[in-house]
Amino acid sequence: MKKYICVHGHFYQPPRENAWLEKIEYQESATPYHDWNERITQECYGPNAVSRILNDERRIVDIVNNYARMSYNFGSTLLSWLEVHRPKTYQRIIDSDKESMTHFGGHGSAMAQVYNHIIMPLANRRDKETQVIWGLRDFEKRFDRKAEGMWLAETAVDTETLEVLAEQGLKFTVLAPRQAKQYRLIGESEWTEGIDSKMPYLCKLPSGKQINLFFYDGDRSQAVAFKGLLKDGKEFAAYLYAAFDSRTENQLVHIATDGESYGHHHRNGDMALAYCMRFIESNDLATITNYSQYLELEPPKYEVVIHENSSWSCVHGVERWRADCGCSSGGKPGWNQQWRVPLRESLDWLRDELAKLYEESMGAYHKDPWKLRNEYIEIILDRKKERVDNFLKNNFAELVPRERTHVMRLLEMQRHELLMYTSCGWFFDEISGIETIQILQYASRAIQLGEGESDYELEGKFEEMLSVAKSNIPELGSGKDVYIKKVKPSKLSLTQIGMHYAVSSLFAEDPDEISVFNYSCKSTDFRRIVQGTQRLAVGRTHVNSRVTLSNKDFSFVVLYMGQHHLVGIAFEQIPVDEFKEFTDNVIIAFQESNLSEVFDLFKRYPENRSFSFFDMFKDEQIKMLNHILDSSLDLASSSYKKINDRNYNLLNVMKSTHLHLPPMLVRNLELVVNNELRSLFTDCIDKVDISGLKRVVGEIKKWDFKMDHAELNFLCAQTLDDMLSRLGTLTNGNADKARELLKNTQEALELLAKVGIKPDLNEIQDVIFTHLVDLDPEIPVDIKEQLKSFGAYINFDVDLILNRKQPASV
Repeated sequence: MKKYICVHGHFYQPPRENAWLEKIEYQESATPYHDWNERITQECYGPNAVSRILNDERRIVDIVNNYARMSYNFGSTLLSWLEVHRPKTYQRIIDSDKESMTHFGGHGSAMAQVYNHIIMPLANRRDKETQVIWGLRDFEKRFDRKAEGMWLAETAVDTETLEVLAEQGLKFTVLAPRQAKQYRLIGESEWTEGIDSKMPYLCKLPSGKQINLFFYDGDRSQAVAFKGLLKDGKEFAAYLYAAFDSRTENQLVHIATDGESYGHHHRNGDMALAYCMRFIESNDLATITNYSQYLELEPPKYEVVIHENSSWSCVHGVERWRADCGCSSGGKPGWNQQWRVPLRESLDWLRDELAKLYEESMGAYHKDPWKLRNEYIEIILDRKKERVDNFLKNNFAELVPRERTHVMRLLEMQRHELLMYTSCGWFFDEISGIETIQILQYASRAIQLGEGESDYELEGKFEEMLSVAKSNIPELGSGKDVYIKKVKPSKLSLTQIGMHYAVSSLFAEDPDEISVFNYSCKSTDFRRIVQGTQRLAVGRTHVNSRVTLSNKDFSFVVLYMGQHHLVGIAFEQIPVDEFKEFTDNVIIAFQESNLSEVFDLFKRYPENRSFSFFDMFKDEQIKMLNHILDSSLDLASSSYKKINDRNYNLLNVMKSTHLHLPPMLVRNLELVVNNELRSLFTDCIDKVDISGLKRVVGEIKKWDFKMDHAELNFLCAQTLDDMLSRLGTLTNGNADKARELLKNTQEALELLAKVGIKPDLNEIQDVIFTHLVDLDPEIPVDIKEQLKSFGAYINFDVDLILNRKQPASV
């Protein structure tokens, strides 16, 4: 009898992108990161690709890629974000699949996932098929192979979903134990209720097709997620091993949890996982495997029947996503989820109306609109102009520009129809929650595209249906009120994008051509006049959507009066001569500093759209404020320093003679010192000014100042990571710079530690570890010694790493 262990992680984040901008806007709750995707990547997705294994002395003996030893799936929408924003982590995830093939008999550990995490049993057949096809194509493009298995959102399943998986050639999926109704030995007649999770099963489908199913160990999966098992890797390994029984046949112990358990929900959970797998292998407790390999080694001997409409996170089946079943994430006393029913009904009605609209409109251009929708994934994955051109050329007869835009907008309408079913919208407690607002944004975008390409009127009826959904917060009213107050204000038009371009042009170095998220803006006849702190920009701009190919020309005038005060006016249609005469007059009035005349001129066009700072996107507001504040901060810093220089000696005397120090001047000194420390790490390029850092650290210790450790840890880590990342090009090319870089980085860390500033060392450790395990014989001896010394300082067991020939045993 052989024992096998498989750990599966479902890595996924709800989509957070603004439905019009296709970008995540700033999320203050994720500070110091821009948004929660960034934060969770730092806490979980990144660390699992470079996880530390420690020895008994708590020193690092190895850095491993957990993904290469586990089974995992990543949501397609999350991977698309990682590819753009965290390419190093993204590439490590992709590479791990190739590495896992060397461990698991040619079978990669990555599984595909239904595209945007919809609850499959609640979808119609057409949407099920698109979700699977898009998920598979996304997987193939990223991992360069066909998927063998597919993860279902919330493991929600029905027979039709399994039929779709089998139809697309998938070999298996993974379910929760309670989703199994009964099983039996293939060929026998008697069924046994429940399931034995230690083996795979064959599920025979009504169509004659079949698919393999794994049912994970529910108790042990729950323990990982909710019972603190990830505090100790050895305990984790023992707990998994204890699941084996005395049977003589080969058996598989396998668990499945949210991947975020390994680092985000449980700090250093990635290290517990890495240690657990190393401990199991090093002590020959069991063989680590993945589902694809085990299926080849142990084909199913039993068949199974599933419970229809079941899932892993709702004991009532799939009611969590359509009813007030009692499943929630806590909420407040007295809250209910009765809003789920009308929300589902509203979206189902909208889906069906959009389907009719799509068939009617796209049917005039293509014989199979739904096959075309399935193929649209090729453009979603890569929106380069040449790919869009080829897609349209291969699927349509010659299209004029308006028809190209019409077709693309219809396809985008369908993409947003699918996105509006993302499961997170129903999962939590309140219809006004950010997850539900997100899916309502997708619905709003789908409505905007649908109404813009047809004579259908959708929004009024949709709002009426949402009015039945009551918020748990009385002052918020109904789903209709939430939609009107929290969703519709986000709705954008090309003119509004142009307005954002107009504001950006006030400060841009190259104002003639600016990208505003997924839109490009190119200006003609642009003029910008600067007078002191005031600025005026006028011009004509062509706005183009890279997604729908929609485009528009508009004209603008925008006046900046200092601080956050700006006012602008946009013209969708105005004759060239009239606009020139108007702007000439505005420029003359502005150059004469006659702002009241400028405002009077604006009033001549009351019917046109005006805009201000408060109409800008949050990220653009932050960018503008930072630009404005830079000079003020420089001035403040200079003033603080002058005050400090004038009074420092007096403060010093008062301190040495134990006199009472004026709090205002001490606070001023603290601000100066903090600012000097930040400047040392924001202004350096090749190295940190060590003498300056010594002086600042001395001041901090002398005056016992309290530092903003969270911000400084983050800032110093970024700077040192960027510096040390150049080590790879220096060791063989410029030994002197390599020596200086290693010495400088270690000295900076030692000095920072004296005042309690401890930057995250992960990226620095990764760089040094790479050099230690593959020590180039051409590297000068003294640099090798420096690497060893620095490695020991940043917590490596250097001797073990240098001397081992096989992966370290723990």
